[in-house]
Amino acid sequence: MQSRVKWVEEMTFLGQSNSGHSVVMDGNGGATAPSPMELVLMAAGGCSSVDVVDGLKSAGQKITGCEAQISSERREQAPRIFTTANLHFVVTGHDLDEALVAKTVADSLEKYCSVCLMLGEGVEMTHSWEVVPA
Repeated sequence: MQSRVKWVEEMTFLGQSNSGHSVVMDGNGGATAPSPMELVLMAAGGCSSVDVVDGLKSAGQKITGCEAQISSERREQAPRIFTTANLHFVVTGHDLDEALVAKTVADSLEKYCSVCLMLGEGVEMTHSWEVVPA
């Protein structure tokens, strides 16, 4: 896998994926676009959401919605790495098995999500979830 990042102007950068997609990043803490660190959190939420949705669908659950709400803390001094992150999943559906939702969310964070597992090497990663009837 490869990607590249080009400086556009000021503190604006354009990330380009090998698959042909682009994303704008802002080095001024997210003034005009997501910051690189915000994209890391979105990547964790996106990667884990794929696991949760796919896992629940594969288990025959009638899932109608899934939202990952990611909260984190960072060090005050440079490098301002994440120290903690929590992925909270709000899963919506019909007659969802809450034990299965809990297991699927935990399995994503602990076994399957490449981004979370990579971050977990230096970040205290946690998860939580709730089921909302559709």
